[in-house]
Amino acid sequence: MLARDFMDTQFHTLHPQQNIAEVFTAFQKASAIEKKKVFGMMVTDDEARLVGMLSMYDVLNYVQPKHVAIFGEMDDVDPTQAYRNRLSTIQSIRVDDIMTTDVVTVRPDTHLMVIAEIMIKKHIRRLPVIDDQTVVGIVYVSNVFNRIMTMFSAEKE
Repeated sequence: MLARDFMDTQFHTLHPQQNIAEVFTAFQKASAIEKKKVFGMMVTDDEARLVGMLSMYDVLNYVQPKHVAIFGEMDDVDPTQAYRNRLSTIQSIRVDDIMTTDVVTVRPDTHLMVIAEIMIKKHIRRLPVIDDQTVVGIVYVSNVFNRIMTMFSAEKE
């Protein structure tokens, strides 16, 4: 019931120097490989050390045009065109400009219940697993839930 027992050891990462256009491509490729939507990735340096995380929220927060709340009140503004304009102007923004750098991590020997507690209290959907400053895996909230569900089912038998 330790992170090493149920973490994913196959994961996708981004590099801090990648630009937003490359990020969109990386998210699409990762989603195709995983056959499910990928909403966040770890950002690692050239030595596979974790330097941040980039999630869909980080990107959406940056892409969101200013004053978007008043778009519905303005008849002469096309929200779709505003987004297209914003996307074209931010293509050169790099991952390290918008990534989250204050990343919560766990170690391979972190217990399942501790991981669940961290995820619940901090509203975290994915936790990098770090061993000696190197990323060795990632735990998703779905891993935790499925592990607990499996334990519950085994107890009922």
